[in-house]
Amino acid sequence: MFNQPKQKSTATHTWQVWAMYMVLAVSLSEEQALKQACPSCDATQSCNCSAMGLDFIPSGLTDKITLLDLARNRIKHIRAHDLQQAVNLKTLLLQSNKISSIDEDSFVSLGKLELLDLSNNCLAHLSPRWFDHLVLLQHLHIHGNYYSDLGESSPFSSLRNLSSLHLGNPQFSTIRQRNFEGIDLLDQLWIEGSNLSVYEPGSLKSIKKINHMIISIRRVDLFSAIVRDLLYSAIWLEVREIKLDIENEKLVQNSTLPLTIQKMTFTRASFSDQYASQIMVLLKEITSLRELESIDSVLEGNGDWNTKLMEISGQSSVETVSVTNMTILHFYMFLDLEGLESQISKLKRLSIASSKVFMVPCRLARNFLSLVYLDFHDNLLVNNRLSETICKGAWPSLQTLNLSKNSLKSLNQTAKYVTNLPKLNNLDISQNNFGEIPDVCEWPANLKYLNLSRTQIPKLTACIPSTLEVLDISANNLKEFNLHLPFLKELYLAKNQLKALPDAASIPNLVAMSIRRNKLNSFSKEELESFKKMELLDASANNFICSCEFLSFIQHQAGIGQMLVGWPEGYICDSPLAVRGAQVEAVHLSLMECHRSLVVSLICAVVFLAILILVAIGYKYHAVWYMRMTWAWLRAKRKPKRAPPKDICYDAFVSYSENDSNWVENVMVQELEQACPPFRLCLHKRDFVPGKWIVDNIIDSIEKSHKTLFVLSEHFVQSEWCKYELDFSHFRLFDENNDAAILILLEPIQSQAIPKRFCKLRKIMNTKTYLEWPREEEQQEVFWENLKAALKS
Repeated sequence: MFNQPKQKSTATHTWQVWAMYMVLAVSLSEEQALKQACPSCDATQSCNCSAMGLDFIPSGLTDKITLLDLARNRIKHIRAHDLQQAVNLKTLLLQSNKISSIDEDSFVSLGKLELLDLSNNCLAHLSPRWFDHLVLLQHLHIHGNYYSDLGESSPFSSLRNLSSLHLGNPQFSTIRQRNFEGIDLLDQLWIEGSNLSVYEPGSLKSIKKINHMIISIRRVDLFSAIVRDLLYSAIWLEVREIKLDIENEKLVQNSTLPLTIQKMTFTRASFSDQYASQIMVLLKEITSLRELESIDSVLEGNGDWNTKLMEISGQSSVETVSVTNMTILHFYMFLDLEGLESQISKLKRLSIASSKVFMVPCRLARNFLSLVYLDFHDNLLVNNRLSETICKGAWPSLQTLNLSKNSLKSLNQTAKYVTNLPKLNNLDISQNNFGEIPDVCEWPANLKYLNLSRTQIPKLTACIPSTLEVLDISANNLKEFNLHLPFLKELYLAKNQLKALPDAASIPNLVAMSIRRNKLNSFSKEELESFKKMELLDASANNFICSCEFLSFIQHQAGIGQMLVGWPEGYICDSPLAVRGAQVEAVHLSLMECHRSLVVSLICAVVFLAILILVAIGYKYHAVWYMRMTWAWLRAKRKPKRAPPKDICYDAFVSYSENDSNWVENVMVQELEQACPPFRLCLHKRDFVPGKWIVDNIIDSIEKSHKTLFVLSEHFVQSEWCKYELDFSHFRLFDENNDAAILILLEPIQSQAIPKRFCKLRKIMNTKTYLEWPREEEQQEVFWENLKAALKS
């Protein structure tokens, strides 16, 4: 009985362990399934499962994931449990699937979601229940689905933090009054309603402020109703794809609220002559409107506008007009806009780009009294029409003029005409094919900025005004910069052929310079420091020679990273070949590469020192003597060992020291040559051939002698004569192992006292008998007899 509770406790514990094991097993299997479906989800916060052919949201999503990309799959249905575990998800991308249904509780656990993209799916209706728990959602994209309306009430009422909303599709046809309740502020609202047919007035009034409202709409009556609702909430209204036709109803109704629309943009719109006049009149009612813009629009007509109606309606509050890529169907029949003079006097900024403008009538140009900015880039302006467009008195307040990418050919004429603009300080005439540049030009006195990039000017001359503070002459294939511009602060020289930085003395106030993509291969510390006020230098995309001097300077210069634009990724070595393609910052050359001349000098010094040491060693150990003796021995080796008997001229060749010549010449020679029969001796003083090399004399004399007498003494073994010439004969005489050598010891001498170079001589003295000259006269007779006997043997 006492064991029963214990057994029960053990069983309970076992079931708990088993249950935990099963949960872990299921969790691991789901994580493996997720990893298999989306390999990028492994141990990351971002999970990219896009374009993987998925039919369902993969299982195994965890609370680690903050971004889930399921775009471009085949998902048709989102189930309630699919995203249940992804409680920390902030971004969910489900666009471009085939989603047609979503369980109402599918997004319940996504309380931290900030971006939801359900665009380009097959949703036929929207349920407010989907978004009930998305309290932090900021961006919602639901455009490109199949729904025709947003329902009877607002599907967005719980989205208090919503910042941008993109909705609509080709089937979207109805907007009701309550559809946007709950939304107070939007940064952007984009409605694709090209086929919108029903708009209940007041539907957009519930939104108190919209910074940027974009709507695609075709019906003019709906456009007017929408504009009326947005007059007091939208800041920027962009209308797309509308065909504006006759509409006389006023836009502004009686209201005490302040108007808020400051900018209106028409994109891909179509205007008739009649409505162009009417819209200008209607827009004058919006007194808050400051900017009017047209992009990729079409003007149907020839400019026959109702200018009288416009004049009667008063002045417009618009200060900026921008027209980009306007297509005029009857371009060559278009009128000169006579009568618009009264409508343009307060305009401050005008931009007409990519619209085939080839001139502006002078009388019209003179009425732009307040215009300070004029942009005519990418049009058809030519030099012979500039006299009309920029006539005297035209554009009296103009400060900035952009004539880039037109058909101007003469820089001289262009400069001449712009002198009619007394307040002009900024001129852009880039991308015109001038080709030539005159030596001298006239410019407006206040010109500070000049853009001459891509104008094919071959060189720089005094035509460039010295008043400039900013000059852009990029992409002209210039090879040098030799202008003196004392006020210049910014210089742009990109895409030319310059090989060095300009002279700093001619541009002393330069603050910023771009010389990227030239032929610059290096610059020095001194060159940079010569620009006293330089703060920014863009020298990237050049072919740098990474020499030691350049690397040492650029890698150790303080603040170089703050001055060089694009450092370090834009600064690449072109040579040496070993470092080509490497970043300048990362290159480190060896000592040999950096100090080649010094290393070569050191090597030469070491070699010279080694030679000196070898010479000293050779001198000390008689290396020269050994070399000369070896050479002589090699020459002697090539001769026959024994001369023919007929060539023997002497009985003996006498080798002796000059210090022993008295005994040799007065004693031994007398005794032997006066003997009966007499011996014929060869003495170097007497018998050597004059002018012949002494070594050759020695060799010949030994070969022509029957014997060789060596008169040995202390003087003999220390004699320089013996050291360098005479004693070479040892090689031949002693190498033959014969008795041709006779040794006479004139005075006692130890074999150890004989220098080591006489190794053969020392060996013979230790192994063979030699004659010793006696001091006693009674023994001298025996000495002569023995010597004569040796000579005869």
